[in-house]
Amino acid sequence: MTPRETILAALHTRLSALPATALRGDVLPERVPTNGLLILRDGEPGEPEVTLSPLAYHYQHRAEIEAVVQGTDRDADFDTLIASIGAALSIDRTLGGLCDWVEAEAPRPVDLPVEGAASLKAAVIPVVLHYSTADQLA
Repeated sequence: MTPRETILAALHTRLSALPATALRGDVLPERVPTNGLLILRDGEPGEPEVTLSPLAYHYQHRAEIEAVVQGTDRDADFDTLIASIGAALSIDRTLGGLCDWVEAEAPRPVDLPVEGAASLKAAVIPVVLHYSTADQLA
């Protein structure tokens, strides 16, 4: 696996340890699990900074976590879910030495009505992954 894929897989594994269901690159299912739902999107690596000796590409890759809860107590459930993501990332901001640094940005929550069911509360949480590779395709 490339460093990029290894880092994204490690981030997904970290999210999978949370009580919420963690998916990667999937569509929003018809039903949101009672503990919440997280969907990791690979995002964009962006333009790297380059050093020439030795050749290295330094990325600030912007992945995204979609966090979704549903139910009557969705505000408290959402807050708990967001706090658990922050705690999981702060345990080891290098993902076991795979990254230089992992930093989540603040979510912008929205309430989404669902016809015939409890509303959803959701947000996209940008996660910046700082890492370097020797090859842009690696």
